[in-house]
Amino acid sequence: MSQFLSTVGALLSDPHLHILAEDPPKPPVTNPIPDFTPTLPDNVKNPTGTILGWTAGGGLALATLGGLVGFACVGIGENTDRGGLAARGKKAIVMSLVAGIGIACIAGLVFAAYKMAAG
Repeated sequence: MSQFLSTVGALLSDPHLHILAEDPPKPPVTNPIPDFTPTLPDNVKNPTGTILGWTAGGGLALATLGGLVGFACVGIGENTDRGGLAARGKKAIVMSLVAGIGIACIAGLVFAAYKMAAG
């Protein structure tokens, strides 16, 4: 090991040895990446936005309808002593809420990604 260290020390202390040095140094590169603005074609952007809007709107409408049916099932189940119906209604309320939040978040993320790409 000492032979290796002494050889490395001798190489590094040699004044005529240039490690990773240039004579003379080159000027820096100003901007190697060309300017580019990503955009979606108009014939893709408009139909996609329409489809996503209808899908998100329909999904949120169905989640709202599921929540209302769930509340009705809870009311009917509690008033008629049908515990199973009330339990399913409570599960429907929670699942409709989760579905509505999921649809709203995913639709918002997709729209944000398209707006970032467009502009």
